[in-house]
Amino acid sequence: MESKKTKTIKTISEYVQIAIGIILASIGLKAFLLPNGFLDGGVTGIALLVNRLVNINISLLLVLFSIPFLIMGYFTVSRRIILKSIVSILGLALFIHFENFGVITEDKFLISIFGGLFLGAGIGIAIKNGSVLDGSEILGVFINDRFGISIGRVILIFNIILFTITAFVVSKEVAMYSILTYIVTAKVTDLTIEGFEDFIGITIVSRHYDKIKVDIIKELGAGMTIYKGRKGFGSKGEVEDFDIIHTIINRIDIKKMYRIVSNIDDEAFIVEFDVNNVKGGVLRRYLDRKKGKKLANFLAENQQVKL
Repeated sequence: MESKKTKTIKTISEYVQIAIGIILASIGLKAFLLPNGFLDGGVTGIALLVNRLVNINISLLLVLFSIPFLIMGYFTVSRRIILKSIVSILGLALFIHFENFGVITEDKFLISIFGGLFLGAGIGIAIKNGSVLDGSEILGVFINDRFGISIGRVILIFNIILFTITAFVVSKEVAMYSILTYIVTAKVTDLTIEGFEDFIGITIVSRHYDKIKVDIIKELGAGMTIYKGRKGFGSKGEVEDFDIIHTIINRIDIKKMYRIVSNIDDEAFIVEFDVNNVKGGVLRRYLDRKKGKKLANFLAENQQVKL
């Protein structure tokens, strides 16, 4: 159980990081996108489009267009997230209203890239700390909860409609640059939330599982989970007890993993799958090499004893 002091420190840390996210997002909007008439996706994109057409204060539009999505979120996500999101959206609106940046560049390509970069980093930091700066994520959660449609698909459809309207109402060029901005924003948001390390899960089924376990620890230093399996529920009708190796590694080590396995058993059955999030374990730094070799030697000795 977390103490009151720990919870307070954690809450303060979250709000400080959300504030940093708000500053980054507002730089992307005020220093790049707004002065040049570019749009982003989601509720921010709607506010920018309406502001371009009717010249109503962008801060007011952001708050007004966020209200329906926050109401949706009240029924689908936790009240704590909604409270944080209200604070975040109001903070973004106020920051945009009061801050003033000079035009940094007039190059449309640079505007799309750096506007999306700052905005994506800001949105990502906010989401990572349990808040949203754009209500389209809440819309995705709401529709997913009601109709089972994936959140990513909902946001994609939402933005396709928005950019199509932009192409007809404003211009095709603005719509195309806005799509580029949205792509950069989405990618940077993902990188901010998930980090730059790309992890991958591996499941290995082989008769030579004992040797493979030893070599993975010795050469790669990766931790693993071992499952007990039974084999032969097919045409051969054989039944054989064996170990199933399950491990998670950085994607840069995948070729080395395949080499380790193929050197022992080139007929091994290997399943590779993407991993969205990892917490705990020895994954972040893998096993210490010396400890890994000691553990590998211990496993090898036990294997010989069994034989």
